[in-house]
Amino acid sequence: MKKSIAVLGLGKYGSSLAQALYDLGEDVLVVDKNENLIRDMSSKVTSAVCANLDNEDEVAALGLQNYDIAITCMGGNLSASILCVSIAKEKGVPVVIAKASSDRMKKILKRVGVDKIICPEEDGGVRSARILTSQYIKDYFEIDDNLCMIEIQPKKAWVGKNLIELNLRKKFNMNVAGIKTNGGNWAYIDPTREITEDNLLMVIIEKDDINKWR
Repeated sequence: MKKSIAVLGLGKYGSSLAQALYDLGEDVLVVDKNENLIRDMSSKVTSAVCANLDNEDEVAALGLQNYDIAITCMGGNLSASILCVSIAKEKGVPVVIAKASSDRMKKILKRVGVDKIICPEEDGGVRSARILTSQYIKDYFEIDDNLCMIEIQPKKAWVGKNLIELNLRKKFNMNVAGIKTNGGNWAYIDPTREITEDNLLMVIIEKDDINKWR
């Protein structure tokens, strides 16, 4: 199901994330005070708005209540990040995510109610987009240009069945490399073992095939 996502702040990371989300088929709004950045991004996303993210009235006027996810990408501007997170939470945005550039910034953003912290040193824009757009993908690692490894939560329809019954390789061109229970260690999976709700699967799949099942 398509998500509506507001990306607030168009630095290198925010621009990469916004374009990757749009390329994955999401409805993406980008916001920044830099008119040149907005002009450059306008053809790469659903909509682009020039606004000062340090200004409470301008942020409040963005209509964030109409979005499923709001992501603040101003890692170098703590005050703007706090303002945008606070307004997004007040507007009832279901998921509010923020980029942080330091441990101190992480702690402060968590205190104001952010649901998830993004660390650009750890998460590239494309990788973050893959995780954010799927309710099942928990982590994503690129192996090469066409292949990736993803950590996924089983779909409800998979629970109670084993790999032989599911035949994921034939249906989705995915190979299950490992399994673990939340909090446990990764292990090779017995193809006759029933999958449970608290399992996580490590899957190798071609990038072009990800959208076929998510």
